[in-house]
Amino acid sequence: MSELKKQKKVYSKVDIISLVTGSTADIPKTTVASVVDATLDAIKAAIAADIKVTFIGFGTLKCSERKARIGRNPSTGKEIQIAATKSIRFTAGKAF
Repeated sequence: MSELKKQKKVYSKVDIISLVTGSTADIPKTTVASVVDATLDAIKAAIAADIKVTFIGFGTLKCSERKARIGRNPSTGKEIQIAATKSIRFTAGKAF
């Protein structure tokens, strides 16, 4: 774990693939990349279908909807209409 703290603070998908490949010497990088891609695709598909994704000991990902509302432009003070949006919410598990 100490080697993770010495590295950069933001990880890309390529960085995650390299970390997994480094911890399992007998699995090729292309196989790890395929598994990571398939995992992310499955998560995206589940959340798009409004299915909650739970990793026990890590956390839960789910789709969250925010209703349309009226906001205010901070520079002019004029009221503006803010459209409804969907986003992904992450809730950390107890072990995390």
